[in-house]
Amino acid sequence: MPLTRTDLQQLAELRIAEAAVLLAAGLWDGAYYLAGYAVECALKACIMAHVERTGVIFEDRKFSEKCWTHDFKALVELAELEDARKATAAADPQFNRCWLIVRVWKETSRYARTPEAQAREFVEAIDHPAHGVLTWIRRHW
Repeated sequence: MPLTRTDLQQLAELRIAEAAVLLAAGLWDGAYYLAGYAVECALKACIMAHVERTGVIFEDRKFSEKCWTHDFKALVELAELEDARKATAAADPQFNRCWLIVRVWKETSRYARTPEAQAREFVEAIDHPAHGVLTWIRRHW
């Protein structure tokens, strides 16, 4: 069964909540990993919104193939949010700092150990109520 935009939004919220629980339990590796997937799901919800608005899948036959990525920069571009991200980063240095922390996440982090400080900083950069990356994404999904 295909995922809908609402499904992706709900998964993003679930993954960031799970990451917070793992962080509170001292499970840094899992917190880091799942928080990254929260961002990925949220960006893919933005892509779905973009597709619904523009019908881009009928203009670019390979558009859906391009969406099979975990790369946040690519996902932002596919959602056509790069200009909005740059504008927000220019207007809000704290958001820009958060983006710089979050953009380096890779799905291969599941094979890596994550120090406590890095996990805490990462989850905060995603979930900060005013300047977090997920806070920004929610405005566009």
